[in-house]
Amino acid sequence: MQLINTTPPVIRLNAVDNVGVATRAVPEGLPLGVDECVARHNIDAGHKVALTPLAEGDNVIKYGQIIGRASRDIDVGEHVHTHNLAMLERDTALEGFEPFPRTPVSDSERTFMGYHRPNGQVGTRNYIGILSTVNCSATVAKVAAERLNAEGETAALGFDGVVPITHGSGCAMNTESEGFAFLERVIAGYARHPNFAHVVIIGLGCETNQVKQLVEKSGLEDAARLAYFNIQQVGGTRASIQMACDKVLDMARSHERDERRPAPLHHLSVALQCGGSDGYSGITANPALGHAADLIVRHGGSAILSETPEIYGAEHLLLDRAVDVDVARKLLARIAWWKHYTEINGAELNNNPSPGNKAGGLSTILEKSLGAVAKGGASSLNDVLEYAEPLKVPGFNFMDSPGYDPVSVTGQIASGATVVCFTTGRGSVSGFKPAPCLKLATNTHMYETMQEDMDLNCGAIIDGDVSVEEMGEAIFERIVAVASGDASASESLGYGSNEFVPWMVGAIT
Repeated sequence: MQLINTTPPVIRLNAVDNVGVATRAVPEGLPLGVDECVARHNIDAGHKVALTPLAEGDNVIKYGQIIGRASRDIDVGEHVHTHNLAMLERDTALEGFEPFPRTPVSDSERTFMGYHRPNGQVGTRNYIGILSTVNCSATVAKVAAERLNAEGETAALGFDGVVPITHGSGCAMNTESEGFAFLERVIAGYARHPNFAHVVIIGLGCETNQVKQLVEKSGLEDAARLAYFNIQQVGGTRASIQMACDKVLDMARSHERDERRPAPLHHLSVALQCGGSDGYSGITANPALGHAADLIVRHGGSAILSETPEIYGAEHLLLDRAVDVDVARKLLARIAWWKHYTEINGAELNNNPSPGNKAGGLSTILEKSLGAVAKGGASSLNDVLEYAEPLKVPGFNFMDSPGYDPVSVTGQIASGATVVCFTTGRGSVSGFKPAPCLKLATNTHMYETMQEDMDLNCGAIIDGDVSVEEMGEAIFERIVAVASGDASASESLGYGSNEFVPWMVGAIT
């Protein structure tokens, strides 16, 4: 027997919306199930359709928010997309700002099973890291990690594996530049990350990003868990590979075997990320993840939202939740930096969405940003971090970053995120060691097509099977389970060793 889909062909997300969203492909002439409207064109799933007549210049409203203006007259039932929807510039100011009450932490006995570190941090994984300060030491780091994983002694000692953290920069950089500061913060953040039990940092010796200076400047001189050296001083490639292996094994053998033990949820820090968004992202996976983030915050944990260009046009929703004016000013300062940065590089902040986003139904950066901000839930905005800046204030934080997923997640992990939650409507196949990554599908079709890469199907919301809150609770429970050792889909496929991508800003000389 064929099941009948009882979900209306088009849904209105907010009572004031003048566009609806197609829950599935809608053929021309089909009644839309909203206000006796009929489709005037074939409309793809996830795309918008006019529910009221729109004159040129009228505001187009979705989620109860303005996503742009009609660039021409639009009839009821017409497809609303890039051909008839224009960007609307919006200036945000702090006039009349009022602090948002800090979200309270509830008493809870919920725990996860984590690795307790001597400095009081708790990890969700028990990796050993081999980090390169410069591209010249990347091969040594990779080969040493491969040899250690193949020999198996680290696994026998209770470690999840040896992870090479390598990149293509570290030299020919202005040491006073923002890009150099970002690189230092990222490497230091990974070196102190609680998901690494031990770390070896390898330099070449003559590069701009000097390993000894990095270690001293970042306060990483803990010989019990960290070692470092330069290839030029050791005597070349083979000697350096052997040196890296020896240092890893010396540290691994000299400490008691780490075992998972219960830890309060306030030790969890979750990165909130999206990639390959579509018209369902702001309806299903993003608000569901936002609800899960609120649950993490209420248990005393932290959630980090990022991708500054992808909150542009929706930053007022975050400013309204800032706990004080200083936090609000920090956010506006990052927006101003991005406006200047894009201008001097001959670009603009509203050049998003990407082609894939548009194919999925997103038309303007305002629409995309409103959906992206939904990942941040409704908790108070307790702090705004610069890229890869260590998280200091528990709760909901925003971290400045580009909208490029690997760069953004790299910064979130460097800031302290121990689990990554990644919503996607078009599909994604990445992972982010040392943090496990959960993939949340926005629609059932993509979930079924790429099921081995997905952890949860948030498309069940649009299918009418669960509410946003119920899916958020399921995400929360899955976060706790994965933090306690359950493998995520990307981990089971071996992803995570190639997505370390520091943000490169500034001239290379």
